Amino acid sequence: MYELKTKENDRSVIEFIENVENPKKREDAYKLLDIFIETTGYEAKMWGPSIIGFGSYHYKYESGHEGDAPLVGFSPRKAKISLYFAVGDTKREELLKDFGKHTTGKACVYINKIADIDLAVLKALIHQSIKFLKETYPNN
Repeated sequence: MYELKTKENDRSVIEFIENVENPKKREDAYKLLDIFIETTGYEAKMWGPSIIGFGSYHYKYESGHEGDAPLVGFSPRKAKISLYFAVGDTKREELLKDFGKHTTGKACVYINKIADIDLAVLKALIHQSIKFLKETYPNN
């Protein structure tokens, strides 16, 4: 049976951010923390060793795989800052057109620094992701 590695835990979000080596990335992490808390209304929680997540939902795929994940989140990684939004939402792609300098992976949006992005679009992405996930997984 597959065991999900990224689970909510009781590690300290502040302690995690304090251990970010790059001072500018640490400063951006605190700014993101404030933006995500204010925009979501959820308390920040650590998910796995390095993701700061907000809210949660339970998913179950047609394959039978299921688990819990944060509604939105971010991680100040060494190379870039990873932003976690809902996957599969076409409105996400529309919003990203006006987001600013970023790259995307399957599940993540990567930025170098907050100064590269439009904060109003970031807040819209957060709201849209939560709305999409609550509509897609209504039994949470």
